[in-house]
Amino acid sequence: MPGSEELPSTIARSSKKAQRTWIKAHDSAVETYGEGQRSHRTAFAALKHSFEKVGDHWEPKEKKGPSDAQAARSTPKQGKTAGGVDANASKQHLYDLAKRLDVPGRSSMTKQQLVEAIGKANNRKTAKARS
Repeated sequence: MPGSEELPSTIARSSKKAQRTWIKAHDSAVETYGEGQRSHRTAFAALKHSFEKVGDHWEPKEKKGPSDAQAARSTPKQGKTAGGVDANASKQHLYDLAKRLDVPGRSSMTKQQLVEAIGKANNRKTAKARS
């Protein structure tokens, strides 16, 4: 099935460029691996090289590159990811993003805690947007 018909809601709420990136990567992965989770993981890994999840949508990153260890793999497999949060970004960037998302206690958090808190805030915003 073409990626345009399987577009996740968070990507549908994102820029046309983010949508094109995901669709192109998904369709290419389907040709290589067949339909299924592997194609979706591959498409998200490609998206994470240029975009990061902010709330209920994806925004362009300041610097291109993988956002976490899973996105850095050439063929992503099941495992823990940062859920679209750019875990490789600076602590200041993560703090600023946490501030935009109104994450409580952000000023005393470590970088890893900021990544996890932003991920939770993103999930809450996505769930709220679905309802």
